[in-house]
Amino acid sequence: MTNHDEVAAVRPLTLAWVSRHLKAGERIVRTEALHGGITAEMRRLTIGTRDGGTRHLVLRSFVDPLYVGHAAEWLKREAGALTLLAGTGVPAPGLVAVDPTAAHCEYPSLLMTHLAGRTVFDDEGLATRVPLLARQLVAIHALRPVERPRKYVAWTTADTVVVPKGADAAVWAAAIDVIRKPAPPYEGRFLHRDFQPGNVLFDVPLPGAADARLTGVVDWAATSWGPADLDVAHCSTNLALLHGPTWGLRFAEAYEEAGGVLAAAASERLYWRVRDGLACSEEVQQVAQPWRKAGRTELTTRVVEERLDAYVTALMDTLG
Repeated sequence: MTNHDEVAAVRPLTLAWVSRHLKAGERIVRTEALHGGITAEMRRLTIGTRDGGTRHLVLRSFVDPLYVGHAAEWLKREAGALTLLAGTGVPAPGLVAVDPTAAHCEYPSLLMTHLAGRTVFDDEGLATRVPLLARQLVAIHALRPVERPRKYVAWTTADTVVVPKGADAAVWAAAIDVIRKPAPPYEGRFLHRDFQPGNVLFDVPLPGAADARLTGVVDWAATSWGPADLDVAHCSTNLALLHGPTWGLRFAEAYEEAGGVLAAAASERLYWRVRDGLACSEEVQQVAQPWRKAGRTELTTRVVEERLDAYVTALMDTLG
C-alpha cells in the first residue's frame, strides 16, 4: 500500500525522474529520510515490484543552497566512482541514474542501489570493527583504475586552523608548523577521501557482537588520487573524536596489520596525520552534529574539541 504523505516528501519532478528509472510495473510506495549526511538530503525509497515484493533505492539530493553550487561536480565524481567500483569487490552502491545539474529534478540528485547494514558509532564492539575498517581501506587502496581520479585537495592551510579554547598554544603552533612545510613525496593510491565510520555500514547482530560484518562503503563524492596516509589519517581523526585519542593512534597500526603500506619516515606519517587533525579544527561543530543525532548526545562541540586537542597533542608527542 502506498503511503502518499511519505512519498510526497520527495518533490514531484524528482519523483517523476525516479519513476522513469524503475523497471516496468514498479512504483514508489514509501520514502524515508536517512540521517547522518552533512551536505545532502538522503532518502531510502521503497519500490513496489511487479511480483508484489519490494526493493530499496537511495536518493541523494542537494537541497541546501550552501552546497548546490558544488553539487554538479560532486555528483559527477560520485557517479564516476560508482561506475568504476562496479565488479571490483568493494561493497559500494550501484549507480542507477544521476541528474547533476537538476535538468530533470528540482535539485541535483543521484539515485543508487541500497546497501544492507547501518552506521555504528557506539564505543561497544569497536575493537571488532577497527580491523574490519582497516582491511576494507587496504582493499580500496589496492584498486588500480584505468583512469585516475583527480589529485587530492588539501582541506586546510596553516593560516585557517582554529585552535580550540584551552589548548596548549605551543603544541598547536608546532603542529601548524608541521603543515607549513611542503607535502612529502608519496606513491599515489585510489582514495575514498572521506573514509570514516559515518560512511561505512555494518551488519551488527547484537550490540558489541564479535561477528560484526562490514556490508558497505558509501559517499564516494570526494574520490581522489593521493597518499594512502591521507585516508588513514582521516579515519584516525574521526576515531579519535568519536572514541578517544587512543583509537585514533591505533588505526594506523591496524591498517599496517591488514597489509597496508604507509610512508616509511615517521616525519612523513606525522605530516599527513597532523594535516587531517588540523583540518578538522575548522568544522568541529559540523562533524559532531550527525553523531549526536545518531545517539551520541554526550559528544558536544566542547567535548569533541577537547578530544581533538588531546589527539593533536598525542601526535606531536610522538615526535619527542
